[in-house]
Amino acid sequence: MGKVFNTDGYCDPEINYMVNLTERLEEIRAMVDAEKYFVINRARQYGKTTILTALADYLAEDYEVISLDFQTIGSQAFESEESFAAAFSEELLDLVHEFPEEIEERLTAIAEKTARTVSLQTLFKVLKAWCQKSEKRIVLMVDEVDTAADNQVFLDFLAQLRAYYLRRRKMPTFQSVILAGVYDIRSIRRKLRPDEEHRENSPWNIASDFLVKMSFSVEDIEGMLGEYERDYHTGMDIRLISSMIYEYTSGYPYLVSRLCKLMDERIADEKGFPDKSGAWTREGCLGAVKMLLEENNPLFDSMLGKLNQFPELGDVIRHHLFEGQPVVNAVDHPAVRNARMFGFLKEENGNLKIANRIFETRLYNYFLTQPGAQKGAVYQLATLEKNQFVRNGQLDVRRILEKFVEHFDDIYGEQNQKFYEADGRRYFLLYLKPIINGVGNYYVEAQTRNQERTDLIIDYCGIQYIIELKVWRGNAYNERGEEQLMDYLDYYHLKKGYMLSFNFNKKKETGVKEIVLGDKILIEAVV
Repeated sequence: MGKVFNTDGYCDPEINYMVNLTERLEEIRAMVDAEKYFVINRARQYGKTTILTALADYLAEDYEVISLDFQTIGSQAFESEESFAAAFSEELLDLVHEFPEEIEERLTAIAEKTARTVSLQTLFKVLKAWCQKSEKRIVLMVDEVDTAADNQVFLDFLAQLRAYYLRRRKMPTFQSVILAGVYDIRSIRRKLRPDEEHRENSPWNIASDFLVKMSFSVEDIEGMLGEYERDYHTGMDIRLISSMIYEYTSGYPYLVSRLCKLMDERIADEKGFPDKSGAWTREGCLGAVKMLLEENNPLFDSMLGKLNQFPELGDVIRHHLFEGQPVVNAVDHPAVRNARMFGFLKEENGNLKIANRIFETRLYNYFLTQPGAQKGAVYQLATLEKNQFVRNGQLDVRRILEKFVEHFDDIYGEQNQKFYEADGRRYFLLYLKPIINGVGNYYVEAQTRNQERTDLIIDYCGIQYIIELKVWRGNAYNERGEEQLMDYLDYYHLKKGYMLSFNFNKKKETGVKEIVLGDKILIEAVV
């Protein structure tokens, strides 16, 4: 059986197409050689388990590598020192093939709770003796470590690791300890008693910064697709497809693999894509994007679950998406910190932005489908009228703008400036959604999203349409917007563009008009 793209669990280079991790492993190896203790803190399905698995093999020749997963230790194990020490010892006995005889006997006594005392102190004395007797230096890796983050026994476990680390010059201990999880355990929020407020307090302040880049570059994706192409000879333009995948995913590992898996296994069976050669094209990639955005998967479920769990997080994301409010890179702001930790936001050139187009569109769709949104008049009108907006398989964007102006003016025409700035663009997206739903997708160019301007790109049946959504700031500003849109049309090799202005001036002239600017046509709508 040949290799496949994998999105279920960690990737194995023997059976899965995957990016080359060698450079990343070399960087992490340097940290291990330098006796660093550190945390691999990344969002869900960001390749943490894959990198830990690969690292264990990479280090195996020179180190004794112990790979634990706290998900395999039940919650009861964290109820007391005794139960945790026993469970931890049992895991070690299962994982390590050969122990010094004395160490195996002592660990067995702890696991079976027949030792004179069973506690963290007892456990760590055995671990110290093992580090002393082992022919190789020992590296401890623990995945899903945040499973037990809000737990005193876990904090005590970290404290013991820290104490031994600080005394490593005088007593044997682990060469390196690597902890992996979503939550940054260096700033654990814990609540030890029902009457106690959450407080941040972690003994893991010895951790070194982990700066290894785990997202994939265009070149990483090219290498993976190059291996696939050598097997299947589809004739794909590897650079084009790799760049498109990166544009939509920003290199988020799960999303990269998921798009590839969809093109390989499902797009080829879709109408218009009779074989793999047809699937690995620009149109096939857009079809995979559409399919991904419409599916439920563990990553999206986790992401949307966080919005319900942390309401302030949802507020920050919603205001950024619909109102163009910048997200201040404030490390002490809980909502911003959570947004970065969970993978919603990323830093780019000192600014925070939505992590990738896939997340962005999924988040737009989530907020646009909240209870009551689709019962609104503007959504209902678009649903009733959507058949008139497609002609010969192409989207009639001018007609969409004309009808939106008509309906918006009737329903919301008397609203004030604050309404136009905060809700105008949201209502247009609500109007657009049922029209393109099931056939097309849209995304926002992040660099244009601010409180005055948003550039919306629609993909519909392989054709792209660009609509600039903006708040009216006078004729001079409008002319600058026209110039910017013309530059954007050049970038996308288009001859026609669209502009929708939300004008709160009571003397405004609403409607739609056509302007010829050089070799391009601009359709301008004002509400």
